[in-house]
Amino acid sequence: MSPKSESPVSSPNVLAMLEKEAKLVTTKKVLLVLAIAVALIASYLQSELNFLVLLQRGDNMVEYVKSYFLPDFSDWGYYFSETVITISMGLWGTLMAAIVSVPLSILASNNMCPIWIVQPTRRILDAMRAINEIVFALIFVVAVGLGPFAGVLSLFVHTTGVLGKLFSEAVESIEPGPVDGIRATGASHIQEVIYGVIPQVMPLWTSFTLYRFESNVRSASVLGIVGAGGIGVSLYQSFGAFQYQKVCAILIVLVAATAIIDLLSAKIRNWLV
Repeated sequence: MSPKSESPVSSPNVLAMLEKEAKLVTTKKVLLVLAIAVALIASYLQSELNFLVLLQRGDNMVEYVKSYFLPDFSDWGYYFSETVITISMGLWGTLMAAIVSVPLSILASNNMCPIWIVQPTRRILDAMRAINEIVFALIFVVAVGLGPFAGVLSLFVHTTGVLGKLFSEAVESIEPGPVDGIRATGASHIQEVIYGVIPQVMPLWTSFTLYRFESNVRSASVLGIVGAGGIGVSLYQSFGAFQYQKVCAILIVLVAATAIIDLLSAKIRNWLV
């Protein structure tokens, strides 16, 4: 008589699988899910979300949006020149930030520097990122006066905080093999970064920079509210004068400029990466 076959439940493979599945549900994970649920409920109440009111008052919003049409392009030449200034502000704010973010991101990476350098650098980036561009614009308007230069400086500081964090995360996710190989040759720390780190992170750095450029053009479009130059000055004045048809024309120009920048960014990204 043949020996009794082994039960599927008691087979080593099944037991290993069940043990693995059991590890997926732990007390810490359950507590984390509960904490997230509590945070979502609390933030829902604090935010006073009421989508029913939005539906009930939708007619008011429709009437308000109708006042924006038809757009008034009578000053299109002025809008175009101011939009060019806005794009220039975004370009230089992003370029300066990208240059400064490279060394800061290395100093903020756990796999490249000791913790006594990493933590202070990260806190500096946190401060630069936490403060909105408009607040920085107010500070720089006092320092350098009204105009686009104050806008460029405010975008530069805030964007440095954003790109520094993104760049450092890219550095921390690199493969250590190339860096270890370069280190084994007796190369300096700077050479390790140039030849072992930068080639690995350059595609991500490029994508992050191009995206922030697009974002900075949008941000620059409202810095004129505090006198930092660009199309935001006209946008603020048109809102203040209830000239909503001119506001609509300015918004259309900004949307067109953003779309063009997006297309050009995609081509540049494909060419560089």
